[in-house]
Amino acid sequence: MAGNWRRRKVIPEVAAEPDLVVEDADSGFCGAVVGFELGAVVLEDRFGKRRNFPLTPAAFLLDGETVTLVRPAARPQPRQRRVTASGSVAVDNVKAQVAKASRIWVEGIHDAALVERIWGDDLRIEGIVVEPLDGIDDLAGAVAAFRPSGRRRLGVLVDHLVPGSKESRIVAAVTDPNVLVTGHPYVDVWQAVKPERVGLRAWPVIPPGRPWKEGVCEAAGVREPADMWRRILASVSSYRDVETPLINSMERLIDFVTVLDD
Repeated sequence: MAGNWRRRKVIPEVAAEPDLVVEDADSGFCGAVVGFELGAVVLEDRFGKRRNFPLTPAAFLLDGETVTLVRPAARPQPRQRRVTASGSVAVDNVKAQVAKASRIWVEGIHDAALVERIWGDDLRIEGIVVEPLDGIDDLAGAVAAFRPSGRRRLGVLVDHLVPGSKESRIVAAVTDPNVLVTGHPYVDVWQAVKPERVGLRAWPVIPPGRPWKEGVCEAAGVREPADMWRRILASVSSYRDVETPLINSMERLIDFVTVLDD
């Protein structure tokens, strides 16, 4: 009579993981765990028959041994990768860098706002400032005044950069190896936004000699260019909302100004 003879045998608890094969001790039904319904475990036998059993203590046999089935602990969900508006993987807990000497120039404030909307996160991490110009008529003079070098690179995004255009002739005068000029074929950066995002089937064709933005506003039923621009910018949330030539040009510029000579 020595010892604690009244102590009961400890019944182990086993997590009811999917495909675990157990037997209901009372009915003899044997099957694999396939899920849970209303607090009961669902077992499926080898013939595909399913039955529900309450998770009663010591109610199941596992390899001939009595066990108590319990619901498995919730598994932590893998952290979803966050991406920036440009489609690159976001870097968490990193502050914006102090601005580097290199710059990206764009033709105007609308271009700068669109670039910020899509590539702002990437540029802040790289420490690259985007500056709007008031047109590119004196681009060669502005580049000379900037004094680019291997540690002070310059990227320039130009509208309507197509063969034979005024813009292409201006760009041809810039030959400094520390300057990269890229562009898109659109008359204005507005047109680089996919028209369906703005509620248009296509960007309207404006006759030569007529101000392009005013013509677009009239075709779209908008009174003022400022109102149209707000509508355009509000329609853009990521790179998916703009045309490929703009994306390719900006990605090239960012790569160029962030890879510096030693």
